[in-house]
Amino acid sequence: MNLLLAEVAQATQRLADAGVPSPRTDAEELAAFVHGVKRGELHAVKDSDFDARYWEVIARREAREPLQHITGHAYFRYLELQVGPGVFVPRPETESVVGWAIDAVRAMDVVEPCIVDLCTGSGAIALALAQEVPRSRVYAVELSEDALRWTRKNMEGSRVELRQGNALTAFPDLDGQVDLVITNPPYIPLTEWEYVAPEARDYDPQLALFSGEDGLDLIRGLERTAHRLLRPGGVVVVEHADTQGGQVPWIFAEDRGWTDAADHPDLNNRPRFATARKALP
Repeated sequence: MNLLLAEVAQATQRLADAGVPSPRTDAEELAAFVHGVKRGELHAVKDSDFDARYWEVIARREAREPLQHITGHAYFRYLELQVGPGVFVPRPETESVVGWAIDAVRAMDVVEPCIVDLCTGSGAIALALAQEVPRSRVYAVELSEDALRWTRKNMEGSRVELRQGNALTAFPDLDGQVDLVITNPPYIPLTEWEYVAPEARDYDPQLALFSGEDGLDLIRGLERTAHRLLRPGGVVVVEHADTQGGQVPWIFAEDRGWTDAADHPDLNNRPRFATARKALP
């Protein structure tokens, strides 16, 4: 074992003691980041090349600063995104939400499907859809100027049309024309604040996390936004907390112009997102 791997073993224990959920992975990721190599190449770093700054970044992660804030990037499906203070860090569970949406759009008999991403944050969802559904027209909206600093960086050179604004009133020019509306909105109940992981509670923007006493305030509003934007037969996809699986589909009720409202599990088989179809006239 070289010096770096020995230090990684010590760092893993420190991170585990601090309650970091994936201590070994994070210790290796940070070692690779500091030394400019891939995780699989750590064994090849010479002892003389060990960089003591490794312990500086370990201390930051030990204090529960998000790994992605330290490295400056996050991976999402086939994307590498720039992230940092002021923008919500995309989570792996959202990848399955996007996967479902991609399959749904591909199944539509539409040559150039129109897609809207509400509350886009880093732009992860919109960019993934634009990349994996090549002939789609993708629009995204974000309210926070702090988040938009990162969104604009990530979307530079992409074909996603990004706008700043309120998701509840966004894209009036697209009313009735959209094939798919997708959103990962804030959905954590205010009553759950103390139970949220420090990485999210202390570093993600509050605007991207909390939404009323039951966490569903914004989703209730976005239900109307989605209905306004979608063409008849168009589909909405909404991520939610795994404790809200029995509640969100009811928001997309038949008497509000929806059909086929259903919940779907993530890769851990927990309720993760709801879908519905705008009823035909």
